[in-house]
Amino acid sequence: MWPGSSHPLGARFHHGPDGTAGTNFAVWAQGAEAVEVCLFDEGGAETRCVLTELTHEIWHGFVPGVRPGQRYGFRVHGRWDPWTGARFNPAKLLLDPYARAVDGAEGNDYGALPPEVYGHVRDWPQQYIADTVRDDRDSAPFVPKGVVVHDDDDWADDVRPKTPWADSVIYELHVRGFTMRHPGVPEELRGTYAGLAHPAAVEHLVKLGVTAVELLPVHQFAHEDHLLRRGLRNYWGYNSVGYFAPHAGYSSSGTAGQQVGEFKRMVRALHAAGIEVILDVVYNHTAEAGELGPTLSLRGFDNRGYYRLQSDQRRYADYTGCGNTLHAGRPHVLRLITDSLRYWVTEMGVDGFRFDLAAALARSMHDVDMLSPFLAVIAQDPVLRRVKLIAEPWDVGSGGYQVGAFPPLWTEWNDRYRDAVRDFWRGALPDVRDLGYRLSGSSDLYAWGGRRPYASVNFVTAHDGFTLRDLVSYERKHNDANGEAGRDGTNDNRSWNCGAEGETDDARIGVLRRRQLRNLLTTLLLSTGVPMLVAGDEFGRTQGGNNNAYCQDNETGWVDWSLLEDPAWQSLFALAARLISLRHAHPVLRRRAFFSGRPQGADGLRDLAWFTPAGVEMTERDWYAPAAALGMYLSGRDIPGRDERGRQVTDDSFLVLLHTGDRPAAWVLPGAPWAEEYELVLDTSLEEQGAVPGTLHRAGESLTVPARSVLLLKVSGSRPTGASA
Repeated sequence: MWPGSSHPLGARFHHGPDGTAGTNFAVWAQGAEAVEVCLFDEGGAETRCVLTELTHEIWHGFVPGVRPGQRYGFRVHGRWDPWTGARFNPAKLLLDPYARAVDGAEGNDYGALPPEVYGHVRDWPQQYIADTVRDDRDSAPFVPKGVVVHDDDDWADDVRPKTPWADSVIYELHVRGFTMRHPGVPEELRGTYAGLAHPAAVEHLVKLGVTAVELLPVHQFAHEDHLLRRGLRNYWGYNSVGYFAPHAGYSSSGTAGQQVGEFKRMVRALHAAGIEVILDVVYNHTAEAGELGPTLSLRGFDNRGYYRLQSDQRRYADYTGCGNTLHAGRPHVLRLITDSLRYWVTEMGVDGFRFDLAAALARSMHDVDMLSPFLAVIAQDPVLRRVKLIAEPWDVGSGGYQVGAFPPLWTEWNDRYRDAVRDFWRGALPDVRDLGYRLSGSSDLYAWGGRRPYASVNFVTAHDGFTLRDLVSYERKHNDANGEAGRDGTNDNRSWNCGAEGETDDARIGVLRRRQLRNLLTTLLLSTGVPMLVAGDEFGRTQGGNNNAYCQDNETGWVDWSLLEDPAWQSLFALAARLISLRHAHPVLRRRAFFSGRPQGADGLRDLAWFTPAGVEMTERDWYAPAAALGMYLSGRDIPGRDERGRQVTDDSFLVLLHTGDRPAAWVLPGAPWAEEYELVLDTSLEEQGAVPGTLHRAGESLTVPARSVLLLKVSGSRPTGASA
């Protein structure tokens, strides 16, 4: 062991003094009395090396001869005093928080976690004090190890798409679930990074037209004991244990460091197709759970330093619902998080992040604080402030709901959009005030501090909850397969089954459900903001009514590609692709600034106007009255901003008619100054859209709008000659 360096943290292979090849190990462990790095050979034999150097609470040393592929972990000596939050236990092998690859993580299928992985005696007879009794059994045979990785890739051959926020269409997918049943992906690549990089998988994304994939967690994660005991696994991955390592279970090429290169090749393949890669990241909690959870990494390095503890320091402050909360207000925890984020951007090539339960990261001492250290550090970081940042703007603690409160640079999952659109199409909105805000960019939430309409990530469904098809097929959750007696998953689904619970042979109900799917997709993709689709929703994926499939690593959770063989679902995919193409072609549908709603010229034409079925503009009274219909006029003449050459951006103008009533309605088309003639572009009452384009209607004409449908009409001749779009 040579002294080595305290920087960078983790295990870094390089050539030391006199050109000697080896690996520098550095780990932060405040309060530790001694730290050992433990090296494992192929047979599992362990060699321990004491880190003798200590610089600013970082233990470090250089071990000559240790090369890439070496498996390792740490043992940390110190006080065992749970009453004051100290939980050091050298019998427990700890995963390096900065490990860039992890091996052995998928060997945890024991039916339950073995008792050796717990720092306390898990099965102590008096459970109320079990967490205070130290377990001295060696955990090394049962826990994952870090792997030394060497990679000098400079990404010189990669071209990032750098899609502007306003032009983005996000597609949320699960690496494993998206590819496990894909017939065009070779069987040996299904469920892996290589499978997602395969041309057959990429081709679907390109045909659909999305600009970014948002990957459910790919940080190394662990499986919870309560799932393993029921023969299940954590499928979604919101149970992180390694913030630098791509999850080894998604690698087709090996877990001794090969997963790093495979992940990078996946990113390159997606970039080459013009698709950005956004990671769903879970920095709010770890897989170590509460005081009765396993000891895998951070708890053993410095429990008090990494986690938020209650005044009774045996207990954890839990703002996440997962047992613990990382203390993101502390410098070394902030360093861990930001080092991880920068690593994924600069060395792994990703383009942005969606932060799970971001409000938990924005807490200062207790309350959510938009001037918190975490948000301040992100805002000034020269790497991170340039990538896409998406907040899930809530946590489960008091005051945790923060939709609309995150500062500029951030976009947010807008659950108020989700709720308003769902309620409108199931006939549960008392009036259309909220819907008007959601369709036009949610200015009530985001028109402050320089934020733009694209601060709102609009979604109707996400991984958490019903799929789009289940949203129109079930009114209650069907989560029996999760084994939690129906306690898991929300009861607030805001869904409508169209007359029968679950799958049915009733043809009328099937027709209505498919129409509702078209309505929901059309509403989402015509709304101002950034739309997010969930993988498979564009062709009728179902989870059988399970609205919390986090542990369903099977056909329930995987995308069923055979649906695309059915003409009914083919037409739904074609509609989704057509709508996305419309967004890309028309800047009026992806505005970079909020509507003003005021006259923009002498003729009184406004950039945004709202109409009743009588063809007249809505009054204040109309907004408060019960309504099943809403007309939205989008003027392409009055789009703020210029193109790259400084030319004014103009576009066609559109009229969107949304009707959720169960009977057809007569709708008078607005006349001057709005239009003289309208061309029907899209009608969701039709299974096939091919016969729609070209149908013209005069202003002032009474148009019959079918029950439960959306009509999109283009104002004929509305784009000025030679205008930039």
